[in-house]
Amino acid sequence: MVFNSYTFVVFFAIMLILHNLSIAWKAKKVNLLLASYVFYAAWNPPFILLLWLSTVVDFFVGRSLYTQQNKHKRRMLLVISLIGNLGMLCFFKYGGFILENFVALTNAFGVNYHPAKPNIILPAGISFYTFTTLCYTVDMYQRKSEPVKSLLDFSLFVTFFPHLVAGPIVRPPQLVPQFESPRKATRQQLLDGLLLLSLGLFMKVVCADTLLSGASDLVFSAHRGLGPLDAWIGVLAFSGQIFFDFAGYSTSAIGVAMCLGFVLPQNFKYPYAAIGFSDFWRRWHITLSSWLRDYLYIPLGGNREGKFRTYINLMITMLVGGLWHGANWTFVAWGGLHGVYLWVEKALSDSRKKASGGIADETVPATVIATASLGPDLTAKKPAGFIAALLTFLLICVTWVFFRSATFTDAWQMLASMSGRIAPAGPPLLSTVTIIKVAVVITLMLAFHWLMRDTSVLKTVAKLPWWLTGTVWALLLIMIVLSQGTGKSFIYFQF
Repeated sequence: MVFNSYTFVVFFAIMLILHNLSIAWKAKKVNLLLASYVFYAAWNPPFILLLWLSTVVDFFVGRSLYTQQNKHKRRMLLVISLIGNLGMLCFFKYGGFILENFVALTNAFGVNYHPAKPNIILPAGISFYTFTTLCYTVDMYQRKSEPVKSLLDFSLFVTFFPHLVAGPIVRPPQLVPQFESPRKATRQQLLDGLLLLSLGLFMKVVCADTLLSGASDLVFSAHRGLGPLDAWIGVLAFSGQIFFDFAGYSTSAIGVAMCLGFVLPQNFKYPYAAIGFSDFWRRWHITLSSWLRDYLYIPLGGNREGKFRTYINLMITMLVGGLWHGANWTFVAWGGLHGVYLWVEKALSDSRKKASGGIADETVPATVIATASLGPDLTAKKPAGFIAALLTFLLICVTWVFFRSATFTDAWQMLASMSGRIAPAGPPLLSTVTIIKVAVVITLMLAFHWLMRDTSVLKTVAKLPWWLTGTVWALLLIMIVLSQGTGKSFIYFQF
């Protein structure tokens, strides 16, 4: 079941009615849990068994990790959790990828090995809920918080349908306490939630699917040399499509949860207004970048063991972040390129501090949430800051080529087309109308991100007159309905 479907509209209306009935809080939580299973079962019912397995194992292992005093037994329990979570993720998501690379390696050594291709179906959102449960057992091992007392609350934490298949990636302290006492949306929360849901659907259905996906899909499926204009418009279209698609889902998820009285963490903060690449990762997929910081980068040593280890840990973090997105070397290259960007940015920052007689801050993790910037106070200097943000955006667009391309051959061909290094293998691909449409949408997106970079939608709406908010909201709904036939599944469902 997807947010951009009439089935979900009916499902959500029923949930709102049930959640606002005068029944016991435990009964409401049971309703939410059952509804979450129904929501997930709409893709493939048997995969609910994976959710149950992950939930039950991590609940009891987490409790034992917290109470167990024997160091060796605690480590063994942690290993069990890691094997269960990462093993399940590796099998379903990376099984075919691992086998394919193993075959290529054996063939390179002259061994003629050609096994049958595995027929593995990827469960929707497995990367998201695996990271959600994994952080719980790690926290219990480190005794950062107390174990969840109720299996019902823990199950609901893992499977709560707004965040289940595409995030935000939540942690127990962010959501579990909200299940401990009765919660119901206030009138303002309900209005704000419905507004965010409408905005998220507008971003997905109208902006991503209707206005941008056509140009993006046409360019990236061409598999031939293109003119620089066609190539750049296609890449720009995808940069907008991936943002509107994923941020649209996160915005909808936060809105849906708010309508029920729950608060989910923010996942996007106008990332294309980022000044530098560390700033980009403070704004893009915030819950993943903070997860990688806390559960990978810092345990690796962070920046506490010298510059060389800092750079290595930073690159490992970004490579794993790339691989998390998909079982393909192009995703690893995408993460690696971001790692290189962050390397260069940190090196420039350290060099600038050294030249000015300052000392680089060794207490702040220099990972995807690092604090390095392109220059002093660029945010306040609007023209310089905007130019830096625009440069950051264009370099980010280069990374999206690897993210979107199925093979390295396609990626290199696209980059060569963007730079004009190869001659177009045919007439122009995109019509003038399509080029203008994409250019207008991307320009408006960048302007909106820059204007909104230090605020939020709800804060801005609160300052507007009610009639203006109502008019804009009505226009959003009309455009969503008119564009509904073009709606597609969310891109991040495959991750």
